Amino acid sequence: MIEGKFKMSYQALYRVWRPQRFDEIVGQQVITQTLKNALITGQTSHAYLFTGPRGTGKTSAAKIFAKAINCHHLKDGEPCNECSTCKAITQGRLNDVIEIDAASNNGVEEIRDIRDKAKYAPTEADYKVYIIDEVHMLSTGAFNALLKTLEEPPANVVFILATTEPQKIPLTIISRTQRFDFRRISTQDSYKRMVYILQQKQITFDEKALMIIAKAAEGGMRDALSILDQTLSFGDNEITLKNALQVTGSVNHELLNTYVDEISSQQVSQALETLEKVLAEGKDANRFIEDLINFCRNLLLYQQDPALIVDQSLGDVDDQFKTFAKTLSAEQIYQMIDYLNETQQQMRFTTHPDVYMEVLTIKLAKPQTRNQPQKTELPVEGETNAEINQLQNQVKKLTDQIKQLETKTISNTGSQPQSQAVARVNKARSHKVKPNLSKIYPVLANATKQNLVQLKEIWPDLMSMLDVTQRALMHVAQPVAASEEGAVIAFNYAFLYERAADDGELRDLLSKDIDQLVGHDLKIAYVDAEQWPEIRQSYIHQHKEDLQNNEGTTQEENGNPSADEVKESSENQEPDPIVQKAQDLFGTDTVEVKND
Repeated sequence: MIEGKFKMSYQALYRVWRPQRFDEIVGQQVITQTLKNALITGQTSHAYLFTGPRGTGKTSAAKIFAKAINCHHLKDGEPCNECSTCKAITQGRLNDVIEIDAASNNGVEEIRDIRDKAKYAPTEADYKVYIIDEVHMLSTGAFNALLKTLEEPPANVVFILATTEPQKIPLTIISRTQRFDFRRISTQDSYKRMVYILQQKQITFDEKALMIIAKAAEGGMRDALSILDQTLSFGDNEITLKNALQVTGSVNHELLNTYVDEISSQQVSQALETLEKVLAEGKDANRFIEDLINFCRNLLLYQQDPALIVDQSLGDVDDQFKTFAKTLSAEQIYQMIDYLNETQQQMRFTTHPDVYMEVLTIKLAKPQTRNQPQKTELPVEGETNAEINQLQNQVKKLTDQIKQLETKTISNTGSQPQSQAVARVNKARSHKVKPNLSKIYPVLANATKQNLVQLKEIWPDLMSMLDVTQRALMHVAQPVAASEEGAVIAFNYAFLYERAADDGELRDLLSKDIDQLVGHDLKIAYVDAEQWPEIRQSYIHQHKEDLQNNEGTTQEENGNPSADEVKESSENQEPDPIVQKAQDLFGTDTVEVKND
């Protein structure tokens, strides 16, 4: 290449600075070291598969390997690049190294031709090397033709297959190759490589401009050098931040901070003005969304571990960024990313991206959108237990005070009979919320022990779905009866029962959570644990006649013991149908029979 005021023939940077040694390949140290070790020990394979995103060094590594395996002056696994063989391969003049584009040579005949020519020994080099680029483009017949050659390879022949889409390659081909996955090149590595090239060319540059280019390349070194080449041409051999932003379509970091600040503080009109300024500068709308998504991603990572972003963002973390990380919650950032992804998908099919960007800005900044009720996140287990213990201590303290008041009331009765004192205490309790029998009795009419057991099994899971306050309230409650369509929950303390009875939101939430756990809706009825035995006994006496008439049917449907079995186990006495129904509803363990 002749350089001067005028250039006779200019070559792109990615061609001039193409790696000629394994150590020059950026960001693939594991792969290059493995290949060098194989060359040093002479343990090379007859077929390799290089996969990975575009511009990550797959074809360059294949050519370097072709030189190294044929170089007679190999040093530490690296080709000398000085011998006639290395120079011929570098210039593409060696007939024994054949590079094929599978995108345009994907038929069976082309692969058969390769298979036939591979049988002949190399003419100049030690090994004949076939580099098949974009191998996933081969047809099914071509793959079958190539498979036979890979199964029984000729001596002194090496196949190197390169592709960006390994999922399209048959497993029978992959299993006969050594596979190397080239990863995306980090922003830091791309930045260092561009700094090295510009220093060698003695070109002045702005470090922030190279950061913008490295991020815009999205992990491809070839893309980074192409953008760098374009920026040099645009800026007359000078790399400035303004030129880099103009070429890549990226948004100035200060402008991006301003936009995020305005939408996070719900300043709709100001955010729309900033958006108009961005689009008026000719910035690409899709690039702007990419920058915003990357910004949100960095915020999430910074909240988890600041060192991750400090290492990856090339010192791009400023005071404004740290402020965002403290003030924006994870839920807000998740919502922003959802809106950005949704808009990005919609913009693929429109010719008016500015309209979608304006709608997106309103969504991100509109107060009522941002203030939608969020489900309360549960605190960590230690904090939850501490709060529950505190509330339980308060409950115990209040209970003790109630007992003291009862004792004081009884002692103050003096000569009055004890029954009158008790009556006064009961009268004091008469202001409690009365149980809703219209909800409780329908549950009892269809209640079974099986349904009650099922509800008790899921009760711990149900409690974990509530927030701390609701969980503390329900911690002193337990199910005492259940049917397919309803459940009765008893509270150990009367004042908590009254509080729960007035909390319609809690009842709705319990029904919703139970629906998620059991698969169907349950109507919830509350009751005071002290009142429960009386309510249960009252229901049994009111429905005594129905229980006697339906005794056999109820036993059969609920899977209870037959009449003969009950008679035998009760010392030849017929069981009371009321007792039998009570046992069916609440289980034999909880029903105690006392004779008058």
